[in-house]
Amino acid sequence: MDKIKELLTRGVENVYPTPAFLEKLLKSKKKLIIYAGYDPTGPTLHIGHGITMLKLRQFQQLGHKIIFLIGDFTGMIGDPTDKSSTRQQLTKEDVLKNCKEYKKQASAILDFNGKNPVEIKYNSKWFSKMDFADVLQLSSRFTVQRMMERDMFQERIKAGKPIYVHEFMYPMMQAYDSVVMDVDGEVGGNDQTFNMLAGRDLMKIMKNKEKFVLTMKLLTDTTGKKMGKSEGNMVALFDSPEDMFGKVMSWPDEMIISGFELCTIVPTEQVESMKKEIKKNPRELKIKLASEIVKLFLGEASAKRGKAHFESVIVKKDVPLDMPEYKLKGNKNIADVLVESKLCSSKSDARRAVEQGGVSLDNKKIKSFEEKATFGILKKGKRHFVKLI
Repeated sequence: MDKIKELLTRGVENVYPTPAFLEKLLKSKKKLIIYAGYDPTGPTLHIGHGITMLKLRQFQQLGHKIIFLIGDFTGMIGDPTDKSSTRQQLTKEDVLKNCKEYKKQASAILDFNGKNPVEIKYNSKWFSKMDFADVLQLSSRFTVQRMMERDMFQERIKAGKPIYVHEFMYPMMQAYDSVVMDVDGEVGGNDQTFNMLAGRDLMKIMKNKEKFVLTMKLLTDTTGKKMGKSEGNMVALFDSPEDMFGKVMSWPDEMIISGFELCTIVPTEQVESMKKEIKKNPRELKIKLASEIVKLFLGEASAKRGKAHFESVIVKKDVPLDMPEYKLKGNKNIADVLVESKLCSSKSDARRAVEQGGVSLDNKKIKSFEEKATFGILKKGKRHFVKLI
């Protein structure tokens, strides 16, 4: 009963049709089929995905069947949720390359082996077999009025921005995933509510079945923006221990409690007690949060390594003994070196870092990205170093 209560409440935004409906299902002896979908729009899962995976893990530990659905077909279209403009479409090669490490990353949370293993499925298996007549038949189950209820479509109309037909079709496709897999329920972030409820409606029509939908709270910053790829503030599951620890430590204090609730397995009673401690010593709680998150996704040894690096490099401002090296050849400027040494992802990223005062060479702040690089320790931000040799 305690596990069921925890499942129904921790990090949960809403349950459709009602929490009582799902509670009754969980108390029955039926083995439920539950899924969450992950579109491979980037090469790594991130901590936002971790939130839904932790909820799937609770279902799995109660003995239910879990499907980890990789949207290799829907990922080529791109979910328009919260997007003020159309996503750039990806190729089949792009999405397959992006999801190559998903199972390995998800294995930190979910059990893909054992007596009740999580099953991985790809929705291209059914969508790639559909012809135009099938698409028309499926689309006849939805109305334009229903699709236009989506907030982001209303906002685009007000802004005079286009809405493409394939974006209308995304909720329909996600809905069809539920029908094909004949699931009992779906888990997702609360920004996915529209798409998941579309699946609930379609299940009633095509299967005469009540599918439950469990929506999770989002991990958001103080402006209300969710942490993820689109906002450029994600904690990736393939981040180094040092980067993951440092990113969590950069979160504002207001995110500490929600971070514990959504991104860790620290017992709920302890999280509740932290609400009283937060004003007394937020820094110590944040260090504990960073340690718990790194431990969960990368292991205990990585958590210790991340903490040690943070205390040495960030707090004491020491230069790390172990850092990558870059062999300086020719007469190159700082922007080129930042990109080629992989401290920055692009020239524009390098210029931005310099203009914001975040780049230094041997502790001397770089004022122009056109400044010529010389030998020494090049530093970007507080955590990123490379030795120019």
